[in-house]
Amino acid sequence: MKFNYYPETDSLYIDLSEKTSVDSKEVARGVVIDFDEEGNIVGIDIDNASKIVNLSSVESVSLPTSRIAFAS
Repeated sequence: MKFNYYPETDSLYIDLSEKTSVDSKEVARGVVIDFDEEGNIVGIDIDNASKIVNLSSVESVSLPTSRIAFAS
């Protein structure tokens, strides 16, 4: 899973899979879910992210931390 924030558009994209998105559905105003060809969720796009989520911190609860990688 990867979190990508784009300050120029104030959007947050959460990659849930390496698979390519082939379909998208807006599930709430400014929140779009991307799906692969099998209908599985591969990503979440949040517009106006700084107004919707707290971007100052990321917290992990009960994740397998042995596989967590931090990129700069």
